[in-house]
Amino acid sequence: MASFEGIDILPGLHIPGDELLIEFSRATGPGGQHVNKVETRVTICFNIDSSMVLDDLQRATLKDRLRSRINKHGMLRISCEESRSQAANRELVRNRFAEVLGEALKSRKKRIPTKATRASKRRRIDQKKRR
Repeated sequence: MASFEGIDILPGLHIPGDELLIEFSRATGPGGQHVNKVETRVTICFNIDSSMVLDDLQRATLKDRLRSRINKHGMLRISCEESRSQAANRELVRNRFAEVLGEALKSRKKRIPTKATRASKRRRIDQKKRR
Protein backbone atom coordinates (compact mmCIF):
# COMPACT_ATOMS: atom_id res chain seq x y z
CA MET A 1 0.00 0.00 0.00
CA ALA A 2 1.20 3.47 -0.86
CA SER A 3 -0.15 6.95 -1.40
CA PHE A 4 0.37 9.36 -4.26
CA GLU A 5 -0.23 12.95 -5.32
CA GLY A 6 -3.66 14.49 -4.90
CA ILE A 7 -6.52 14.49 -7.39
CA ASP A 8 -8.58 17.45 -8.59
CA ILE A 9 -12.28 16.59 -8.49
CA LEU A 10 -14.16 19.85 -9.10
CA PRO A 11 -12.88 23.42 -9.54
CA GLY A 12 -13.04 24.05 -5.78
CA LEU A 13 -12.23 20.54 -4.54
CA HIS A 14 -8.83 18.84 -4.42
CA ILE A 15 -8.34 15.53 -2.58
CA PRO A 16 -4.77 15.52 -1.18
CA GLY A 17 -2.61 12.45 -1.62
CA ASP A 18 -2.33 11.76 2.11
CA GLU A 19 -6.09 11.04 2.24
CA LEU A 20 -5.83 8.50 -0.58
CA LEU A 21 -4.52 4.99 -0.22
CA ILE A 22 -3.34 3.02 -3.24
CA GLU A 23 -3.14 -0.77 -3.31
CA PHE A 24 -1.67 -3.07 -5.92
CA SER A 25 -2.75 -6.65 -6.53
CA ARG A 26 -2.65 -9.29 -9.20
CA ALA A 27 -5.17 -8.77 -11.96
CA THR A 28 -7.24 -11.46 -13.61
CA GLY A 29 -7.60 -12.29 -17.29
CA PRO A 30 -5.27 -13.15 -20.16
CA GLY A 31 -1.56 -12.50 -20.02
CA GLY A 32 0.01 -15.87 -19.34
CA GLN A 33 2.87 -15.97 -16.86
CA HIS A 34 3.03 -12.16 -16.77
CA VAL A 35 -0.38 -11.87 -15.10
CA ASN A 36 0.61 -14.44 -12.45
CA LYS A 37 3.70 -12.61 -11.24
CA VAL A 38 3.04 -8.87 -11.67
CA GLU A 39 0.66 -6.80 -9.55
CA THR A 40 -1.04 -4.63 -12.15
CA ARG A 41 -4.49 -4.06 -10.60
CA VAL A 42 -4.59 -0.66 -8.92
CA THR A 43 -7.16 0.22 -6.24
CA ILE A 44 -7.71 3.67 -4.73
CA CYS A 45 -9.18 3.71 -1.23
CA PHE A 46 -10.70 6.91 0.14
CA ASN A 47 -12.20 7.17 3.62
CA ILE A 48 -15.14 9.54 3.30
CA ASP A 49 -15.79 9.69 7.06
CA SER A 50 -12.30 10.88 8.00
CA SER A 51 -11.71 13.24 5.06
CA MET A 52 -10.66 16.73 6.09
CA VAL A 53 -11.44 18.41 2.74
CA LEU A 54 -15.12 17.39 2.52
CA ASP A 55 -17.75 19.38 4.36
CA ASP A 56 -20.77 17.71 5.97
CA LEU A 57 -23.05 18.31 2.97
CA GLN A 58 -20.53 16.81 0.52
CA ARG A 59 -19.94 13.85 2.84
CA ALA A 60 -23.68 13.17 3.12
CA THR A 61 -24.14 13.54 -0.65
CA LEU A 62 -21.33 11.08 -1.40
CA LYS A 63 -22.64 8.57 1.14
CA ASP A 64 -26.11 8.79 -0.40
CA ARG A 65 -25.20 8.69 -4.09
CA LEU A 66 -22.32 6.19 -3.82
CA ARG A 67 -23.80 3.93 -1.14
CA SER A 68 -23.35 0.82 -3.30
CA ARG A 69 -19.60 1.51 -3.63
CA ILE A 70 -18.91 2.39 0.03
CA ASN A 71 -18.29 -0.30 2.66
CA LYS A 72 -19.58 -0.17 6.26
CA HIS A 73 -16.42 1.65 7.40
CA GLY A 74 -17.07 4.57 5.02
CA MET A 75 -14.30 3.49 2.63
CA LEU A 76 -14.78 4.11 -1.09
CA ARG A 77 -12.76 1.69 -3.24
CA ILE A 78 -12.29 2.09 -6.98
CA SER A 79 -10.06 -0.27 -8.94
CA CYS A 80 -8.79 -0.71 -12.47
CA GLU A 81 -7.20 -3.69 -14.19
CA GLU A 82 -7.86 -2.85 -17.85
CA SER A 83 -4.24 -2.53 -18.89
CA ARG A 84 -1.35 -4.95 -18.49
CA SER A 85 0.74 -2.04 -17.22
CA GLN A 86 0.58 -0.86 -13.61
CA ALA A 87 1.42 2.72 -14.64
CA ALA A 88 -1.44 2.82 -17.15
CA ASN A 89 -3.86 1.40 -14.58
CA ARG A 90 -2.72 4.05 -12.07
CA GLU A 91 -3.65 6.81 -14.49
CA LEU A 92 -6.94 5.15 -15.43
CA VAL A 93 -7.99 4.68 -11.80
CA ARG A 94 -7.11 8.32 -10.99
CA ASN A 95 -9.35 9.50 -13.84
CA ARG A 96 -12.14 7.10 -12.85
CA PHE A 97 -11.94 8.24 -9.20
CA ALA A 98 -12.19 11.91 -10.19
CA GLU A 99 -15.07 11.15 -12.55
CA VAL A 100 -17.05 9.14 -9.97
CA LEU A 101 -16.66 11.75 -7.23
CA GLY A 102 -17.30 14.64 -9.63
CA GLU A 103 -20.53 13.10 -10.92
CA ALA A 104 -21.72 12.32 -7.39
CA LEU A 105 -21.02 15.85 -6.14
CA LYS A 106 -22.49 17.63 -9.16
CA SER A 107 -25.74 19.35 -8.25
CA ARG A 108 -28.80 17.80 -9.83
CA LYS A 109 -31.13 19.90 -11.92
CA LYS A 110 -34.53 20.14 -10.28
CA ARG A 111 -37.38 18.90 -12.43
CA ILE A 112 -40.03 21.46 -13.22
CA PRO A 113 -43.38 19.70 -13.56
CA THR A 114 -45.19 20.75 -16.71
CA LYS A 115 -48.87 20.83 -17.50
CA ALA A 116 -50.32 18.49 -20.10
CA THR A 117 -51.17 20.28 -23.33
CA ARG A 118 -54.69 20.52 -24.64
CA ALA A 119 -53.74 18.38 -27.67
CA SER A 120 -52.26 15.62 -25.46
CA LYS A 121 -55.40 15.56 -23.33
CA ARG A 122 -57.53 15.31 -26.47
CA ARG A 123 -55.37 12.46 -27.86
CA ARG A 124 -55.64 10.57 -24.58
CA ILE A 125 -59.43 10.89 -24.49
CA ASP A 126 -59.69 9.89 -28.17
CA GLN A 127 -57.57 6.79 -27.45
CA LYS A 128 -59.82 5.87 -24.54
CA LYS A 129 -62.93 6.26 -26.71
CA ARG A 130 -61.43 4.01 -29.41
CA ARG A 131 -60.57 1.33 -26.89
